[in-house]
Amino acid sequence: MKIILVGASGTIGKAVHKELSVRHEVITAGRSTGDLRIDITDKETIKTAFASVGNFDALVSTTGSVHFGEFMEMNEEEYMVGIRNKLMGQVNLVLIGRDYITPEGSFTLSTGILNRDPIRLGSSAAMVNGAIDSFVKAAAMEMPNRVRINSVSPTVITEAMDSYGPYFRGYAPVDADLAALAYSKSVEGMQTGQTYIVD
Repeated sequence: MKIILVGASGTIGKAVHKELSVRHEVITAGRSTGDLRIDITDKETIKTAFASVGNFDALVSTTGSVHFGEFMEMNEEEYMVGIRNKLMGQVNLVLIGRDYITPEGSFTLSTGILNRDPIRLGSSAAMVNGAIDSFVKAAAMEMPNRVRINSVSPTVITEAMDSYGPYFRGYAPVDADLAALAYSKSVEGMQTGQTYIVD
């Protein structure tokens, strides 16, 4: 398969690349690194990148940013960070990708544990993750040509604990390689409309 991997330079992205590249052609994409330059907040970069590749069999997104902050201090613009980036950025990968995905292809988006098990400072992440998981469930019903769409929702990643550990006290982390298996299941399996929980 020809797979576009957006966010390939990140912790999970690297693990997904390692998992899938032994069996498939993986085209890496990122804002500043990779085979393609894609800023998910800029639809024109998505359109340009997809046009340069042409048809592809799968798209995997392991990217997306949100603002973490105290709920009582959060404002609309800070919530919009996650809406514009992690939510609509990934949704636009699908909306634009519809014109390039092959029949029986797949989209795999990334969410996370915080809509299921929230933490302090994480109300934006919880909101956005829940929205993406719901989008996947609903969009799956209307995808043409047996195209599939799923999301992967991991807990905190072991390799990221140096940065995020203080926010996730009591959470058991999982290795990025384990999370990568869920992306493989989405790409290489048959299910659709699923959220694969990794914890």
